[in-house]
Amino acid sequence: MSRHTEKNASRRLGVGFVGSGFNARFHMQAFRAVRDADVRGVWSPNLKHAASAAALARSLDIGAAKPYASIGELVADPAIDALWLTGPNHARIENVEEIVHALESGQGTLRGIACEKPLARTVAEAKRVTQLIKRVGVAHGYLENQVFAPQVESGRALLWARGAATTGRPFLARAAEEHSGPHAPWFWRGELQGGGVLNDMMCHSVLLVRHLLTQPGAPRSSVRPVRLTAHIASLKWTRPQYVKQLAKTFGREVDYARRPAEDFASLTIEFETHDGQTVIGEASTSWSFVGAGLRLSAELLGPEYSMSWNTLDSGLKLFFSRAVRGSAGEDLIEKQNAEVGLMPVVANEAAAYGYENEDRHFVRAFLGKEAPQLTFDDGLEVVKLLMAAYQSAEQGKTLAFPPRGLDEFVPAVARGKWKPTSEV
Repeated sequence: MSRHTEKNASRRLGVGFVGSGFNARFHMQAFRAVRDADVRGVWSPNLKHAASAAALARSLDIGAAKPYASIGELVADPAIDALWLTGPNHARIENVEEIVHALESGQGTLRGIACEKPLARTVAEAKRVTQLIKRVGVAHGYLENQVFAPQVESGRALLWARGAATTGRPFLARAAEEHSGPHAPWFWRGELQGGGVLNDMMCHSVLLVRHLLTQPGAPRSSVRPVRLTAHIASLKWTRPQYVKQLAKTFGREVDYARRPAEDFASLTIEFETHDGQTVIGEASTSWSFVGAGLRLSAELLGPEYSMSWNTLDSGLKLFFSRAVRGSAGEDLIEKQNAEVGLMPVVANEAAAYGYENEDRHFVRAFLGKEAPQLTFDDGLEVVKLLMAAYQSAEQGKTLAFPPRGLDEFVPAVARGKWKPTSEV
């Protein structure tokens, strides 16, 4: 290793955030556990929000972050080595185009770009984002926290090393993500977000089931999707009282009487392994789950073994009687639905959900210390599966993967044409 390469590999990574909302702040919590990076900047179209997020980073002692007036200024600052893209789905193309313009016009350089899920709203958009980043030759990573969750990493490694090695590969994986609904109004709007709960959260689950079914060290292509069946429905939020509740919470921005999106989705994927075996992935997601709060779960089953993971099995519980009074919040768990009774507590959500391991990994990858485990190519593959799932749900049948017309497809939910009373 040359002195120049050694110096670059050992330096700290200066991180800038494109986006200042809930997701960016979750990553900032995680960066407290990342040793070789500093958060140095935040850009948001709302400078006040950017300043608030930068102040949070400073208060967490994860870097001398400051707000930036433009993405170009963020790229141009030599203190910024990598960007974490955490902005809304409908801004993804615009944000990436501005980054690429800044790089190609010589305003600055970057070592890496990491993008939150989903990579884009359609296959066409995902291909555009991937092509743009590859054009400038910057290392890229796809941020999918659940595959980095400590319990997932440990359970998968142990089952493959002990169970699969002696009795055969796993044949069924299940994953689910459920909560009572998103934080921000744009998530609820199909034309902005790209769909409903399927697009918002199934991106986690489809990658997780494939990850669990893939032998550690083997390429993801060794478990190839060949057929899928999906269903979508509105189980809760198009009921009249909940349409009114959304309007009261978000105002005119969210109108589920006219433009609803699905709040439940299920998907079954048939995979073919490199040695010709059939294995199955089952995924479900919901915005209509009412429990303690966000629930992530997964299972992996094989001939003589199984594993299970549920984030609400936290090991810590608190009880508050009716005499305890307090304001609503999320100090016990994300998407918390109650403040009294017996409540599980996730003491470090950034660690439990995989954000700490994820951010640590991509910092190391952009510093040249290891290869990225997930890239924009993986994010593109996930978008293809999501769009195929929407096609299956709209057509009401099982489809071979990839189905025809995937590159041009836009879900009916995203076009404002979906009716929850239909068969799908």
